[in-house]
Amino acid sequence: MIYLDHFSTTPCDPAVLETMLPWFAQDFGNPHSVHEPGLAAAAAVEQARESVARLVGAEAREIVFTSGATEANNLAIKGAARHAARMGNLRRRIITIATEHKCVLESVRDLAAEGFEPVILGVDREGQVDPGALREALQVPTLLVSIMAANNETGVVQDLATLAPIVKGQGALLHVDMAQMAAKCPVSLDGIDLASFSAHKMYGPKGIGALYVRRRPRVRLAPLFSGGGQERDLRSGTLPTPLIAGFGKAADIARERLEEDAIRLEMLRDDLWKQLQENLPGVEQNGAGAPRLPGGLNLSLPEGVKALDVLKWLPDVAISTGSACSAAEVTPSYVLMAMGLSPEKASRCLRLSVGRSTSKPDIDRAARSLIAAVRACQQP
Repeated sequence: MIYLDHFSTTPCDPAVLETMLPWFAQDFGNPHSVHEPGLAAAAAVEQARESVARLVGAEAREIVFTSGATEANNLAIKGAARHAARMGNLRRRIITIATEHKCVLESVRDLAAEGFEPVILGVDREGQVDPGALREALQVPTLLVSIMAANNETGVVQDLATLAPIVKGQGALLHVDMAQMAAKCPVSLDGIDLASFSAHKMYGPKGIGALYVRRRPRVRLAPLFSGGGQERDLRSGTLPTPLIAGFGKAADIARERLEEDAIRLEMLRDDLWKQLQENLPGVEQNGAGAPRLPGGLNLSLPEGVKALDVLKWLPDVAISTGSACSAAEVTPSYVLMAMGLSPEKASRCLRLSVGRSTSKPDIDRAARSLIAAVRACQQP
């Protein structure tokens, strides 16, 4: 199997697995207990917190562990809104972008039932939001803006260096979903109040993520659920020491390999695109005119070729469609349609993403298989 779906999830790095294993059985103490096993677990948690903070340029005490980026996004958006409302803040507008992850879009929409005003901004054909449209939307006093750093389908990177000052200039909080970008590109938290991260996107374990919560000036959130007050009273529940230790190790490895990985993944991605472009007339890249993450390639196949049909010819290549699939139907990707693709064209899209274990022979074999599959689907 050639695995080309690293935007979906990455395999655990062997060093990450090795780091986690002792904390499952040998060193199993509860990190909130004051005896020796508990203190050892607590120390491992804090070491990992330091590692995650170093990767993203934060202070360790600004990192709150969660079950993943979905929970972090919910905590950031709903937590900020609810705390502000309790404090008598009259701002009710919450702005986000049409190509955001579902958990962001649904979090923003859910708050309408609590009296907030969701505003969903469109994007251009490259998947980027217009700074002018954001500036105009901010003319109404706004509580929070949520913008994804890099898209999980296309890899398109938003221009946060331009957008963040616009948001801050209007006194709104800025939340950034960095789940896809962290460990693939350098990240900056300048002008950002809240940022979400996920371990399994960076060769760490599933089930653990983090939320950056700016300390100065302090950002305040209402917790999503009640409990023992762990994680600065923001996220109650016993911390999963093995997963957190793995997250920390993954962050350390990512920091050491960041530049090396980016150069290599971009080279492999471009090689794959070159082979497909030369052999498949009519194939196009989505978002190619915008800055993108290294390693990601979102394709529109030639007319008449459905992505789902192509996948049936590729049992040995793990890639995904640009759509949300179920056994009964394919729903065209809302991300691609927000970029102006028709439902028919969106149904012809594939997402391919290379990773650390991807080799040049993998690229060559995957290209041959994909070319053959498309040609087979073009036969009458």
